[in-house]
Amino acid sequence: MRRSRILIATAAVAVVPLALSACGQGGGASEGGGDGTLTVLDYYNNEPDKTLMQEALDTCAAEVGVELERETVPGADLIQTVLQRSSSRTLPDVLMLDNPDVQEIAATGGLAPLSDFDVDTSGFTQGILDAATYDGEVYGLGPAVNTLGLFYDVEALEEAGIEPPKTWDELKEAAAALTEGDRYGVAFSAIANYEGSWQFLPFMWTNGGDETDLTSPEVAEALQLWVDLVDSGSASPSVVNWKQGDVKDQFAAGKAAMMINGPWQIPALAETDVEWESVQVPVNEAGQTPVAPLGGEVWTVPETGDEATKAVAAEFVECMSSPEIEMSVAESRYLVPTRTDLIDEYVEMVPEMGAFAEQVKNARSRTGQLGEEWPEAATVIYDAIQLAITGEASAADAFEQASQG
Repeated sequence: MRRSRILIATAAVAVVPLALSACGQGGGASEGGGDGTLTVLDYYNNEPDKTLMQEALDTCAAEVGVELERETVPGADLIQTVLQRSSSRTLPDVLMLDNPDVQEIAATGGLAPLSDFDVDTSGFTQGILDAATYDGEVYGLGPAVNTLGLFYDVEALEEAGIEPPKTWDELKEAAAALTEGDRYGVAFSAIANYEGSWQFLPFMWTNGGDETDLTSPEVAEALQLWVDLVDSGSASPSVVNWKQGDVKDQFAAGKAAMMINGPWQIPALAETDVEWESVQVPVNEAGQTPVAPLGGEVWTVPETGDEATKAVAAEFVECMSSPEIEMSVAESRYLVPTRTDLIDEYVEMVPEMGAFAEQVKNARSRTGQLGEEWPEAATVIYDAIQLAITGEASAADAFEQASQG
């Protein structure tokens, strides 16, 4: 999961430049349609993702019949770069965005709806469509996505005679039984940033909690679970400082028998001696459907003012979510295809992704309810988590206190 909230407050200021950038440019900021070249901007600037994504981009470039001029920037710099490019009328022809950013940029008028180009958006998981939809229009497609699950140390659970937990009560019981010496039963990220909010969402959503009312009993009950795990000693108090990478390190070092994390950690775990498996995030009561957040990127067509280029860019975006590209990207990067008819076939190819694939079927977009107002709710969530786990507020009062800033 990646999330960069950089100068979002300035997005409103950028509305006019973004709208103007679609007008009066003549041939557009780039000359993609005219000279057979498309400019592409994304944040896959580290290996192996950079090379793996280049292979998919090159495949679609050949399919569409264009050359690519690709630029990559760090994830934390992408939104700032987009805003700068909009003001200088140099938006790329194809823009990759983290899915929670799509609605914010679409709201400025900076993206072209895919319906303008008759792109078929049927057959995709509802979560990715919700993430890419603004005012009833779909602005992008994502080839593959991620979400969260519960990893567990197979040997540790077998030695303790414990089955992977499916409910919160089972999670608490298993975590307590697995805690011994310098090993905690479970680890998760409760850090004061978007990673902390992201990891809390499966517990909040599955329990019926909603970001439109963070003071509900259902939200408080989910937070109480995390408080109980820490207060009982089954989870480290340091969870308030751990990023998801830190959680993975604890698990890989044998200092946590279970962890909440995502499939992007699988390559690193493959380099360790830990035998792990995964299940969906436990639910409060048996029979509930686990609902986790959807992570991943969306490919969009910016408003450059060049209609011919935009049409080619839309064809390119459609190719990036073709069945062949989806399967290739998902398999190489431990993601899950967004086309629902591919998921079962994918799990047969990559069985270790089974739990995450099931989780994706019911995964939810973070911006589905609040749209561009999601960052404000996310901030309240991670502030409340910090207040409750550190004992500064009860789980019942933490969200009210956090919302008052």
